[in-house]
Amino acid sequence: FWDELFVLPLLTSRMPSVARSVINYRWRRLAAAREAAAASGLRGALFPWQSGSDGTEETPRWLFNRRSGRWVPDYSHLQRHAGLAVAFNAWQYFLATQDREWLLRHGAELILEVARLVASMAEYDQETDRFHLRGIMGPDEYHTGYPDNPGAGLDDNAYTNVMAAWVCAQACGIMTLLQGHDLEDLQARLTIDAPEIVSWRHVSKRMFVPFHEGIISQFAGYEELQELDWEHYRNAYTNIERLDLILEAEGDSPNRYRLAKQADVLMLLYVLGEKELTLFLAGLGYEVSAAQLEKTVDYYLARTAHGSTLSRVAHASVLAARDPDRAWSTFREALSADLDDTQGGTTRTGIHLGAMAGTIDVVQRSFAGLRMTSDALLFSPKMPKGIRTVSFHVRYRDHLLSINLEHGKLTVSAAPGDAPAICLQVGSERVLLGAGDTRQFPLVAA
Repeated sequence: FWDELFVLPLLTSRMPSVARSVINYRWRRLAAAREAAAASGLRGALFPWQSGSDGTEETPRWLFNRRSGRWVPDYSHLQRHAGLAVAFNAWQYFLATQDREWLLRHGAELILEVARLVASMAEYDQETDRFHLRGIMGPDEYHTGYPDNPGAGLDDNAYTNVMAAWVCAQACGIMTLLQGHDLEDLQARLTIDAPEIVSWRHVSKRMFVPFHEGIISQFAGYEELQELDWEHYRNAYTNIERLDLILEAEGDSPNRYRLAKQADVLMLLYVLGEKELTLFLAGLGYEVSAAQLEKTVDYYLARTAHGSTLSRVAHASVLAARDPDRAWSTFREALSADLDDTQGGTTRTGIHLGAMAGTIDVVQRSFAGLRMTSDALLFSPKMPKGIRTVSFHVRYRDHLLSINLEHGKLTVSAAPGDAPAICLQVGSERVLLGAGDTRQFPLVAA
């Protein structure tokens, strides 16, 4: 699955050696991913939606609906964003560790092969100078196709398109970062030539992103679907998290409606953060205002059924910057996924590791506002009233950092050692933090 997108940020910031092992697990299965891409007529590496131990696709093609007593097709294998998660995690690990040798031998290969995949998937419209990704499913999973063509996939899922362009941008960045013999060695091993790098750059700048009424559309044509009568279904059923199965039992289909199983468009804010997403969309030629993002968030919050335990993790994270107290409530619901077995019997078959790691990550990434960039460790705290203080440790570029956050004050301390000083940024203030140093930052209430 793509659940490692929720797990690896925690491991990377706490136990980078474990994170490296998990990412290397994917690297050791590159051969299978390359074979899968070639079998589909594509280049690069096509990571499976559900991976077998040998890296092959194991996604079931049928799902039993206990409500209807029928077997229904499962088209989950049409999701192409598992590889995007692999590439994202590889780049985040490098940002956290600056492990250049690992990047050269493992990480770059993962990122470049995923970039190759999406570049070969992208269909170019010369008239509009835009690239499109067609016939895929997004993170939502409820929509398998358009109402008149179920199971055929969708066009231009916003999350997949943006993250595909992002991976191509990182691929170009790696080719700039590496120099001399290192670059020559990488290009020789992967047979990368100048025209291919140009193609990645083109995709990274001209990927199509659908909008309607100023809102980022979940996929092209989403606004043409019908609205669901949410009040009716909430009154008719105790739990509507699996609306897809409810609708199928009624002889209907989620393909007809504007709804989502879990965060889809909002995953862009969860993964990239508002600032990076806004800048990246601008690089694609889409100027998106804070008001538009606010409108987009509200739009999808009202249309999500939370059929996955990961959904509330993403929503809590996105809400933290907008409504910290609502984020706290959503966060507590996410915490109870396995404690209360909220999906009605799934916990006994295995814990939801993505949700468990994701809830911890919400505390540090969203409530503490911790994000990594190429040159600094950023903090943008958004503490809900339900939390009085937060303390945790992270590892960043050979430093062990102690972070203590209270309403009104952030304290960051580095353990003694010989690691080079790092840059911290809180708001517009940037300072250097050396080994053994402590920095305090006053926080102004929003």
